[in-house]
Amino acid sequence: MDVFMVFLLLGGLGMFLYGMKMMSDGLENIAGDRMRHVLEVLTKNRLAAVGVGAGVTAVIQSSSATTVMIVGFVNAGLMTLLQATGVIMGANIGTTITAQLIAFNLSDIAPFVLFIGMVMVIFVKKRKILRVGEIILGFGLLFVGLTLMSDAMVPLRENKAFISFLTSFKNPFVGVLVGAVFTAVIQSSSASVGILQSLAAIGLIGLDSAVYVVLGQNIGTCVTAILAAIGTSTNSKRTAGIHLTFNIIGTLIFMLILAVFPRLISLLESWSPDNVSRQIANFHTLFNVSITIVLFPFANLIVKMVSFIIPEKAKQGDVEQKLLYLDERIVQTPAIALAQTMKELTRMGTITGDNLTRALSAFFNQDEQQIRKVTEVEKTIDFLSKSITDYLITIRGAEIPDEHLKQLGKLHHVIIDMERIGDRAENIAEYTEALIDAREKMTPQGLSELRDVSDKTLLLFDKSLDIFKNRDVTLFDEIRKMKKEVDSKLTEYTDNHIGRLQEEMCSPHTGVVFTNMLASLERIASHSLTIAFSIEP
Repeated sequence: MDVFMVFLLLGGLGMFLYGMKMMSDGLENIAGDRMRHVLEVLTKNRLAAVGVGAGVTAVIQSSSATTVMIVGFVNAGLMTLLQATGVIMGANIGTTITAQLIAFNLSDIAPFVLFIGMVMVIFVKKRKILRVGEIILGFGLLFVGLTLMSDAMVPLRENKAFISFLTSFKNPFVGVLVGAVFTAVIQSSSASVGILQSLAAIGLIGLDSAVYVVLGQNIGTCVTAILAAIGTSTNSKRTAGIHLTFNIIGTLIFMLILAVFPRLISLLESWSPDNVSRQIANFHTLFNVSITIVLFPFANLIVKMVSFIIPEKAKQGDVEQKLLYLDERIVQTPAIALAQTMKELTRMGTITGDNLTRALSAFFNQDEQQIRKVTEVEKTIDFLSKSITDYLITIRGAEIPDEHLKQLGKLHHVIIDMERIGDRAENIAEYTEALIDAREKMTPQGLSELRDVSDKTLLLFDKSLDIFKNRDVTLFDEIRKMKKEVDSKLTEYTDNHIGRLQEEMCSPHTGVVFTNMLASLERIASHSLTIAFSIEP
């Protein structure tokens, strides 16, 4: 095999992968948002989740893309691990469509398809037609790439070393390993199966060797989801782990089946005796459909096993995105429901206060790691805000006395105030990030003033939360004084800042950050006071 053939092989591979990506991106651009909505809404039932996973993957032509979406949904708390398991099983079925399309061997008309797609992409300006053109162009590139790879590999039929290497695939463990590694590298099982079909089409590999490579390819495709889960929540990592576990168990089952019933290969060959590419596609489909049928009843066990293997690691400062004190079963007892809501709101306030402290610490220490943590915890605050609000609406739907209705209204305002303080903490983290990116520092006097008013604002918030928690109206005068002191300092430090700007002691950029910080602290102080006075009779 000379250098030209190597270039032809690499060019064909590049064209195939690019065509695959273009077709997948085009399909996702047309149906992506709808598909995400379908995934969110129609996965409550596990059996429906399998169908949704298969349908979505068949449309966007990428099980990796579907699984990455699922990792994101689980990370955001929109989907449980059990629901995710069903979708992943379905995604494995949906991804077999690509291999079935490749088995039609449309290489002869691929250049024409490519030309049609090119015309639509270049000369048509309408967005929808342009997207369809991308799909058609990608489809054409895929088959042209396959043709180039096949042409490049023809000389390998006479290469004894390469034939010996392919023969080693008959060893189940070698075949699985090669399939897994190659798919992990190119991060697409559809693409790696297509390349395998291309090898088979020119007679370099038979179904008896290809079956083990296909099993490995199903394991290798899990790498994309594993990469997507890095840096996310524990449940997101478990989602990627479920994908990997499902395919590993399926591979072990089929390796055992092929060892006990080797005639299965002959049976598959008899379905399409003159088309090895179709035989590989059929095995790929058989594997994913049958393993889903076998393992679907054990989805709960798979979730428990993966949860045991990937335990929740509690770290200092971690907060759970769930309700601890609220239960819909106690809604019919409004007095108890309101008391539990107060507990949940106090917890939300504590999380919000801790995040505000974290954001201010990040600002004064220029700590990028704490900035990321602030953003992560803000998601929990938003979750609690929405969930507690929904719970209060449920309570309002029950028959409750007028005094409880009045209290409900006040609690709604407390939720809003706490959520807005959380937003301000996130704003402070953003100001910190802007300073770090600009590589600018504030004047020592400016930092000292911000530290002073920050400390006073934190004390004001803590006192407000104590008043809310203990319903202690005797502290109202004290907190009013604290608020006046914060307002006085804000006015004084704003005047000082204007003086520094006039004397050009600080840059315009740091000046904007300074005033934004003062504005955020002023709003936090105002929201804190409102929280305290929410208990007023």
